Order: sequence, then C-alpha cells, then structure tokens
Amino acid sequence: MFYWLMKYVFVGPIVKAIYRPWVTGRENVPVTGAAILASNHLSVIDSVFLPLMLDRPVSFLAKAEYFTGRGLKGWATKWFMKGTGQIALDRSGGPASEAALNTALQVIGRGDLLGIYPEGTRSPDGKLYRGRTGIARMALEAKVPVIPVIMVDTGTMMPIGQTLPRVMRVGVVIGEPLDFSRYAGMEGDRYVLRSVTDEIMVALQRLGGQEYSDEYASTVKNRLAAS
Repeated sequence: MFYWLMKYVFVGPIVKAIYRPWVTGRENVPVTGAAILASNHLSVIDSVFLPLMLDRPVSFLAKAEYFTGRGLKGWATKWFMKGTGQIALDRSGGPASEAALNTALQVIGRGDLLGIYPEGTRSPDGKLYRGRTGIARMALEAKVPVIPVIMVDTGTMMPIGQTLPRVMRVGVVIGEPLDFSRYAGMEGDRYVLRSVTDEIMVALQRLGGQEYSDEYASTVKNRLAAS
C-alpha cells in the first residue's frame, strides 16, 4: 500500500509534473512474471525515475549506506528507500553479500521485477564500466530474463555530490529481454558468469551508446580519491 501511495499519490505525480520524464521500450517489460532489469547507473535518482516509468513495482538492490544515514536527510532517504521497496545491499562481501543475494532471489521468486546496477556503483564520469558477475548468478539461478535499461541524462540532472536535482528532462530506454537459458545449470562456472555479465554490458553499451571502459567503476573511484 505504501508503495502505491508513494508512486501514484505523493512522489510520482509531483516528479512527473516537474521533470516530464520520457520512456521508450516499455513494451519490453513483461506484464507478469519475474525478470531482472539491468541498468546503467549515473545518479542516485536512477532508482526514482525508472520505477516511476513502469506500471509494475520494481525492487532495487541499493547500497546499505542509504538506510543508515543520520539527520533529516538520512531519515528522508531511508524512508523513501523502504517505502519504495528497495533492498539494502551490504557490499562488504562474505555472509552479508550472500544474504542480499538470497533476498533478491526471494523477490524474483515471488514473480516480481528486480532492478540491478551491474556496475556496482555510480559511474564517476559518465562512462559504462565493467559489470559485476552477481547479476549473472542471479539470472541463471532464478532462470529469468535480463532486460537492459539505459537511464538518459540523470547524471547531468543530479551528478555525484549534488544535493538537489536540476529541473530538466530525463529519459529511460528499455531494450529487448536477454535469454540465458542456454547456460542452465552452469551458475557455478565463473567463466560462464563472466561471459553472461559481459553480454549484458554489451547490450547496455549498444542501447545507450556510452563509452565503455573495461575496468570496475569502484577501481576508478578509488584511484580518483587517492589522487
């Protein structure tokens, strides 16, 4: 109930009226049944605009820090994330990451849509970076299609470090589903997981035309921070 109030009564109508977002390829999202939405990640507001442009709820894996902030901003962020069905993702690895994976598989098991950012973090410079193989493992274990999604201009609207979004139009481009059923039963093969992940990233690059860099976005962020 809270999700529908947020989307259709409180946040949704206001955001759509102010920013007038557009979407193409909405017909590529199935009306029913589970699927993974694999999106590029340019801004924190990607998790706001993509669900608003779809008729079905989407649960995103969101970094755990969004749920632990302090003060008014931290409370508001946590309230919004929980209200829109986002899942806290502990990126420290080990049992925490395994628990997040299991929660994500439960979402898919209910027949719902799961949103994932394969790059693992926001792009520091607008490029598309190497994907993490967790998305491939989920897709193969759950036996669901992966739908590539491109967020357009959200990084310009609200780049990293900016508190409030600029008033401008942003868009969502949704590609055709990717079928990986040919790899059934091979989710334990790391080479298969890398191949599937790379295929997803190629689909994203072709759909959005972003410059691709074959290194992890987190590596680039750490290098920039060190310099």
